[in-house]
Amino acid sequence: MENVLRFRHREGREGCEGKVWLVGAGPGDPELLTLKAVRALSQADVVAYDELISDEILAMAPAHAERIPVGRRAKGCRYHEDKIHPAVIERAREGKVVVRLKGGDPLVFGRGGEEAEELAAAGIPCEIVPGISAALGAAAATGIPLTHREAASSVTFATAHAAQGDGDPKLAVTVPITGTVVLYMGLGRLEETARSLVAAGREPETPVAVIAHATRPTQRTVIGTLATIAEDVARADLPAPALIVVGEVVSRAVPRTERPALLARVG
Repeated sequence: MENVLRFRHREGREGCEGKVWLVGAGPGDPELLTLKAVRALSQADVVAYDELISDEILAMAPAHAERIPVGRRAKGCRYHEDKIHPAVIERAREGKVVVRLKGGDPLVFGRGGEEAEELAAAGIPCEIVPGISAALGAAAATGIPLTHREAASSVTFATAHAAQGDGDPKLAVTVPITGTVVLYMGLGRLEETARSLVAAGREPETPVAVIAHATRPTQRTVIGTLATIAEDVARADLPAPALIVVGEVVSRAVPRTERPALLARVG
């Protein structure tokens, strides 16, 4: 496999012109990167990365590659109003191969679509490399099945934040009252979200899992119900980022014996 990657690296750089790869880095565990993501990183002249990308993943890029933190919480990043950081376009126009490294999957709450639009408008070649989303990584790491024939025949991905960064007041009416719901970026307004889901028709006893740092060594999970989860999470002092899984599938979690205990029940 190493020889294949090395050959494709040489092949891909012959006659190279500026290009941007929008690469999904997965939920955090470096072993969950795709082979194509690793190949893109091996070709990079520049890596523009989100703040949650681990050092282990960044180390897969060549030592000479320029590394630019461009996430919303990155120090010195003042371009949040842009669809893509200006440094990415600037480096690509210099003829460099730029890997825009994003957590999870670029097209699942990763603003990858917006960045691809900006690159297309600038006339810069772009290729999107999918990654394992945070929801899929968290489900695998905790043993929670997102669908289950006896518990849920559908799964909905939603965010508790509107496009402007404020809470989405329509959340309760835009998600179904049955099946699994996975909420991204909802830790800061968990209590309000839980109340909204109950008001929309979910039972207060509906199981909920809040998973922080999914697939990483620092992963922690709290399980409760819509009625209790906000208090449970506050007591556990879970860090961001965290994913919220709502539905009967939470009670179907099957931890594997070879994995450290991940489900820390509160209360």
